[in-house]
Amino acid sequence: MRALFIGGTGIISTACTRLAADSGIEMTLLTRGLHKTDLPAGVRTLHCDIDDPASTRVALHNESFDVVVDWIAFTPDHIERDLRLFEGKTRQFIFISSASAYQKPPAHYLITESTPLANPFWDYARNKIACEERLLRAYRETGFPVTIVRPSLTYGDTQVALVMNSWTRSYTAIARMKQGRKVVVPGDGSSLWTITHNTDFAKGLVGLMGHPQAIGQAFHITTDEVLTWDQIVGITAEAVGVEPHIVHVPSDFIGACLPDRLGGLLGDKAVSAVFDNSKLKSLVPTFTATTPYAQGIRQTLAWFDADPARQLIDTEADTALDRLIDAYESGTAEALRRFQSLK
Repeated sequence: MRALFIGGTGIISTACTRLAADSGIEMTLLTRGLHKTDLPAGVRTLHCDIDDPASTRVALHNESFDVVVDWIAFTPDHIERDLRLFEGKTRQFIFISSASAYQKPPAHYLITESTPLANPFWDYARNKIACEERLLRAYRETGFPVTIVRPSLTYGDTQVALVMNSWTRSYTAIARMKQGRKVVVPGDGSSLWTITHNTDFAKGLVGLMGHPQAIGQAFHITTDEVLTWDQIVGITAEAVGVEPHIVHVPSDFIGACLPDRLGGLLGDKAVSAVFDNSKLKSLVPTFTATTPYAQGIRQTLAWFDADPARQLIDTEADTALDRLIDAYESGTAEALRRFQSLK
């Protein structure tokens, strides 16, 4: 099998690249080369910007692939580009969507692939839904061989995926814990969440590659382990070797103070998300998530500890969290004083 990954050097896609290559798939990455990643022997790289039609035509000239996976398509314009590039030129096109596309809040606690797609809170998720709809229309009208894959929150050695943290410099939350400072959890911390290790996600994705029964279908790929956000933060703190100092802050208050956070909270991480992986397992019966969060986060911390230069702090996000905590605690104290004064 010959496969092309558009992207392929991110947190999730790197694990998939490695597993696919180890499984004997002939792998090619189409990438701008902005991320330095150690790739398995035999993985070929085509350096170009896929949004540059001229360079893409040159890079893909005389190339053919059984499977194409686009990791970096986020808007319908990206899908139109992919349809022009790959219609009639691949046996399977896998679009990496997002589990945030599912109905928020869900009408039923257990999410399946038949759960409606509707997210009024987050542009990112709505764009993913629009991408899915365009691809399924192409499947119905022209037979475009699409498979849709929806990851939920997925992490690896290089990412501390806590709910209120910096994504680009995710050691920020660990540094706060080590310094005995407070960390924010939205709501009361009891929302159920699913956090998947990238090596587990890779098992599902690679299992779907080249699978004829996956054409025209959508699948989410997650662990079966379900934890609350308080548990996730507690397990992380235990791995660090400290007691967590959690501050519970309502999502709407967070959104009022930090508007850019609101979509990702009400449209994703503040809402319980428990997934039924039965559909995936029916096609990939060997799929089992084997890295519990308690093990995975220790691997992540070991990666950061191996080189202090990796322990970067997002000072802007760090300061914003301090301001948020101060505003919430000060406001709560003032509200309590006013309430008691009315007795």
